[in-house]
Amino acid sequence: MGKLDGKIALITGAGSGIGRATALLFAAEGAKVAVADRAADNARAVVAEITSSGGEAIAIVADVSKAADTERMVAETVGRFGRLDILYNNAGIGFARRTHMLTEEEWDRTIDVDLKGVFLGCKYALPELMKNGGVILSTASVAGIEGFRQMAAYCAAKAGVILLTKSLAMDYAEHGIRVNCICPGSIETPLYESGFDNLTPERRERAHQAFAAMHLLGRAGEPEEIARVALFLCSQDASFITGQAVVADGGYSTGHRMIRIG
Repeated sequence: MGKLDGKIALITGAGSGIGRATALLFAAEGAKVAVADRAADNARAVVAEITSSGGEAIAIVADVSKAADTERMVAETVGRFGRLDILYNNAGIGFARRTHMLTEEEWDRTIDVDLKGVFLGCKYALPELMKNGGVILSTASVAGIEGFRQMAAYCAAKAGVILLTKSLAMDYAEHGIRVNCICPGSIETPLYESGFDNLTPERRERAHQAFAAMHLLGRAGEPEEIARVALFLCSQDASFITGQAVVADGGYSTGHRMIRIG
C-alpha cells in the first residue's frame, strides 16, 4: 500500500529535476499525477515513465507565471481526476548576476515564476483543496534563509515563498489544509547545472568541488532526496506539520565554516 494511494497531485516544473523525481515517486506511492511544465516534451516523457510503470498521469503545458495558464492547469487536473488533494509548487528559475548587471526583465521573470507562480498556483488550487482538505507544498531554498552572492532576485523570491507559506498555513488550517515548503541546498538539477554553462571544463569541475565543499556532507544533493522529503510532507506521516520551511541542504546552512585548526 502506497503512502499516497488514491490521492490526486499536481506538480509544477515536473518535467525535470526535483519535479520529475517527485512525480515518479508520488506515482509509485499510489497518486495520480498531473505533470505540469513549460516544456511539453519533458512533461510527456515523465508521463510516459509513469504510465509504463503502471501509474496514471497527464501532461499539462503551463507557464506558472501566467494566471490563465495556472487556472487552466488546475481545471484540467480536476477535470481529469475529479478533485485535487496535493499541489506542489516546484517550478523555478534563476539568473546569476550581480544586481547592477541584472536586467529589469530578469528580475521580473524571477519574481514572476518563483514567487508569483506560487501565489497563482495557490489561488486557483485553494477552492478545490478547501472542499476536502489537502496539502500545499512549495520549493523554496536555503537562498531564502540566507544571502547568496549574485542571486539577489532569487533570494528575494525564495524568502517570499517561505513567508507566503507561513501566512497560507495560518489562513487555511481551518479548512484542513496543511502548507509547507522545502528549502534545498545545491541539488544536481538542470537549473543547478545551468549556472556553470559559461565555464571551461576545468573551471566547471572546480566550481562543482567548491559547491560540494560548502555542504557538511561534502556533496550536492540528488533530486530523489528532495522528492523523498516532499513525499513525507505530503503524506499522513507529516499530519501534524504545517507552516514550516523544512531545510534539506546537506548541512549547508548549519553555521559558519571556520578554517580547521589542528
